[in-house]
Amino acid sequence: MEKQIKIENSSRLSYRLLGKEDAQILWQLDQDPEVMKFINGGKPNSMETINDVFIPRMLAYLNAEQGWGIWQVCDKNTQEYFGWVLVRPMDFFTDTPKLDDIELGWRFFQKSWGKGYATEAAIAIKNAIASQTNIHHVSALAYEDNIGSIGVMKKLGMEFIKRYEHKDPIGDFMAVHYQMSVK
Repeated sequence: MEKQIKIENSSRLSYRLLGKEDAQILWQLDQDPEVMKFINGGKPNSMETINDVFIPRMLAYLNAEQGWGIWQVCDKNTQEYFGWVLVRPMDFFTDTPKLDDIELGWRFFQKSWGKGYATEAAIAIKNAIASQTNIHHVSALAYEDNIGSIGVMKKLGMEFIKRYEHKDPIGDFMAVHYQMSVK
């Protein structure tokens, strides 16, 4: 069994690193058009897309020892699934990934919006990841009009870095980049 970074439960939430066997969990979240609004314009992902695109991408950066991957976020008492937080090096899918700058991303069920879960989860995961000696920055990207995600970035203590066209194999978009130092 590969050594895995431990994300301690936060006040209301528990965390589990997802693997290829979790396609159904990932698919469930992508069925709400409001959740998908700032991902792909509101189109629910098919199970085929999850299995053929999303899982291979996740497995490409999955590294349990470093804490890279997708962390399921649940109510720590009831284990109700609220969403997930992504952790990977910035620019991972380029020729020059930034191993000292970790990207956080999140996707949560609409029923959990506005309750602070994304912020609480991102803080707990950021703190565990930032304890590694080689991490200097934590970053996040969002569509420039995704006010909810930008709010989470600001609550984490991130500051606006730039607005730019983000290039990605699964789709380019006009992004805002927020970042914070952790050293």
